Amino acid sequence: MKTILLIDDEPRMLDLLKLYLEPVFTCKEMVSVQEALIYLEENHVDLVLLDIMMPEMDGWQACKEIRKFWDVPIIMLTAKGEHTDMVKGLNLGADDYILKPFDEEVLLARINAVLRRAKSDENIVSFEGLHLNKESFEVCFRQKEISLTPKEFGMLALFLAHQNKVFTREHLINNVWGYHDSIEDRTIDSHVRNLREKLRKSGFPADDYLQTVWGLGYKWLKSAGRNSLDLRS
Repeated sequence: MKTILLIDDEPRMLDLLKLYLEPVFTCKEMVSVQEALIYLEENHVDLVLLDIMMPEMDGWQACKEIRKFWDVPIIMLTAKGEHTDMVKGLNLGADDYILKPFDEEVLLARINAVLRRAKSDENIVSFEGLHLNKESFEVCFRQKEISLTPKEFGMLALFLAHQNKVFTREHLINNVWGYHDSIEDRTIDSHVRNLREKLRKSGFPADDYLQTVWGLGYKWLKSAGRNSLDLRS
């Protein structure tokens, strides 16, 4: 069952949304954007249903923050129906925009439509000329194929899916090798080194994006040249 993250500062609205959606989806309700962002760091969700008018951080800013790190589909749910507001939400990265009050069947139909669009795109990941196909397990850069091992492919897919997120070595072990595998940290370092080298040989500027975070692990930068002070390549 797919999981939807509901973000709204009104508990009554969260209860109503949960009533409409829980027969079909698993719902996680959040009244705080900050709590929702923390939740997203450690948990997978299939879609975010986001209110705009919230006191701590409005939906516009929340959408921008989510888009910095995650490609999860976002539907903005609001009473603000002006044309400029809809355009603003879509330009910030929202996938759809639903007005309150809403019809239950229309809400479900719009959510399912967004999820279908997301599913059709989920097997292909593109980044600065780099293309990864999750279905065929192929990677290429500017139409030149890059031969990766299954673990290297898994790491690259994870990095591209969570750009700007720092992954500890333990996190990489759990996500790529599995919780039950006994892998040493140096094994992770060796795989990252090999992945960098293969990307470099293809012509992709791996050192600009696949970065070592000193004392923590690794991260894939969404934009080159955005190193923080404690980042060392």
